[in-house]
Amino acid sequence: MQPVRSSAVAKQIEPQNVVDRFQYILDSIKKRAFEISRERRNWVGHQLSDWLQAEAEILHPIHLEIAETEHALNVRAEVPGFTAKELDIRVDGNKLIISGRPDSKRENGKGEIIYSESFAKEIYRSVDLPAEIIGSNVNATLKDGILNLELPKAPRARSLHIEPKVPS
Repeated sequence: MQPVRSSAVAKQIEPQNVVDRFQYILDSIKKRAFEISRERRNWVGHQLSDWLQAEAEILHPIHLEIAETEHALNVRAEVPGFTAKELDIRVDGNKLIISGRPDSKRENGKGEIIYSESFAKEIYRSVDLPAEIIGSNVNATLKDGILNLELPKAPRARSLHIEPKVPS
């Protein structure tokens, strides 16, 4: 497998699309939590565990590691099973959003995969970064299920120390 290296241009987040996408994910989790509850014969007191199980089944958690240097943020994200085309990476100011959905049915050489703990049907992660990002210089590489992002930090306004003058 060759590493995919591209100069990723940060896409401007369209608020309605993000809201619609989040609502779709939330509705899917609600539906699955209700199914789990029904399978359990609606036992009282298991709503939270049903919700967490549904969330884990629908969304694979993206494990992140963020490192900061003087000029950039470096993000390492685990996205096993996803190709570069299946990932959507967006940066808006200091918010990073990584999502992904496979394009087609997956096979492993022995037939269509119907269950896997190696990768998910869909991933989504939103995180606030500790600095504003320059979107035009973002670099992204994907190799062996690991997404590496180099996010250059926007320069901050210089801070000035001002001493008040004492009138004589």
